[in-house]
Amino acid sequence: MPGLTEFELIGTLLKPLAAQSGGAFSLSDDAAFLPDPPSGYGHVVTKDALAVGIHMRAADPPGDMARKALRVNLSDLAAMGARPVGFFMALCLGPETDESYLRSFVEGLSDDVEAFNIPLMGGDIIRQQGPFVVSITAIGAVPKDDLLRRSGAQPGDGLWVSGTIGDGALGLLVAEGQGPDLFEADTSGLIKRYRIPEPRLALGIGLVGIANACIDVSDGLISDVGHLCAASSVGCSIAASSVPLSPMAREALKNEWQLMSTVLTGGDDYELAFAAPQQAEKDIKALSAEVGIPATCIGSFEAGEGLSVVDHSGKAMNFASTGYRHA
Repeated sequence: MPGLTEFELIGTLLKPLAAQSGGAFSLSDDAAFLPDPPSGYGHVVTKDALAVGIHMRAADPPGDMARKALRVNLSDLAAMGARPVGFFMALCLGPETDESYLRSFVEGLSDDVEAFNIPLMGGDIIRQQGPFVVSITAIGAVPKDDLLRRSGAQPGDGLWVSGTIGDGALGLLVAEGQGPDLFEADTSGLIKRYRIPEPRLALGIGLVGIANACIDVSDGLISDVGHLCAASSVGCSIAASSVPLSPMAREALKNEWQLMSTVLTGGDDYELAFAAPQQAEKDIKALSAEVGIPATCIGSFEAGEGLSVVDHSGKAMNFASTGYRHA
């Protein structure tokens, strides 16, 4: 790696990211020590890999890439109601990954290590001829008997989503020059939502004991709610007019309503979609206000199978694709 050896990268740039974890041993040992979780808690583990050219654009700032790589893993922890404990990271450096790129990458990562109080505990670095890839394994702690899962939705449960849907997918469109003409503030706002998602950790932790099932919306709302349905052996009906949109997304859809399909299937939202009984509405609204994250009921689960979406007139909507597929 031009300008930095592997051990210089670890000792100079990555070691400070491990300072919060005694079990990381300042990244000086072959493995890390993972302390036992608090009484009544267990560990959950998730892993996501992001590659330039697939999940990130080559033009995206390296620091934003780092933050997104960590945050998509934190979103998985949020979907299970887990508190962050630590993470492991593998970097696959491409031919163009120089010292300046790495310093910018680590600077962005450092911001989120501090913001989310999650230390680096170890990892690996290799150089290869392909694009830059970052793979992160995140560990969280969750109550053993109450962790949120995809299974558990019941007929009659409401389908809720956090935040707003569609900003990430629209952000990618406008970043690639394929979206509608918008004011600069809307364009930059949507691109930021694509590059730097907001993991809903506080909401996910608070939903433990309230929600019956939960998933993070990464591959597209329709696709991921479909996963909830399949895991819970239920069907679901969604009212597209109830799906919460940001002012930026509303502006984008103002003259191009066909983009609603992109909003519902495009992915990169990293919001939470969850099932909760009708009597939990008051608790959900109280939690939403407490953590400052909006939550909106957009549909209901029902006996049977399959997922239906209706537009504002009650007409069924059909989609060429329900969401992103990795393979």
